[in-house]
Amino acid sequence: MNDRQNQLPTRQQSATLALFDFDGTITTQDTYTKFLFYTTPKLRLVIGFVLVWPVVLLYKLGYLPACRTRPVLSRVAFWRRKVARVDHSAEQYVRDYLPSVIRPEMQAKILWHQANGDEVYVVSASLSPYLTVWCKQQGIRLICSELETKADRYTGLYVNGDCSKGRKVSFLKRQVTLANYQKIYAYGDTDEDLAMLSIADVKFFRGESMTSESR
Repeated sequence: MNDRQNQLPTRQQSATLALFDFDGTITTQDTYTKFLFYTTPKLRLVIGFVLVWPVVLLYKLGYLPACRTRPVLSRVAFWRRKVARVDHSAEQYVRDYLPSVIRPEMQAKILWHQANGDEVYVVSASLSPYLTVWCKQQGIRLICSELETKADRYTGLYVNGDCSKGRKVSFLKRQVTLANYQKIYAYGDTDEDLAMLSIADVKFFRGESMTSESR
């Protein structure tokens, strides 16, 4: 992950780890697609749609999974875009749009974990420019699909691939020693979160408990 995404000090002393998916779990809707439309210039959107409509159609018909669709859309949206310009747009997106789709009950759950001294991570397939800003504001850590940069521009590629399904766990294990935690909580809402939920002691899927255990 880039330096911006590790502003908090490295600390693995908490007895409890809390893992949150973002889109559909913390939020009421998909923020990835909304961000693409929010930050991509109109001309690029038009040209991009001409290029990727077969991919979008295959996704809509259920033949192409989201984890393979997102990297294609991200490549078209961010190839050769200036980092500073996209990141400025991301800050505006976090300020002007995200508050309207954050679930109050999930915001409260994050605060509850923080009040108990738990280590809190967002683990998401959504993108680094805006998630970095939001997570820093919340004082929580982030593992997500990270856009690659060269010089002062985004390449449109992902640094380590789409952070979904099994990659959520593998990316997490690169940063966290799971054995250091006595208990793991996980929150998700789609099959892309099931691998992450599988490593948790206490798990919630679409707001419903999948375990009988509570703190």
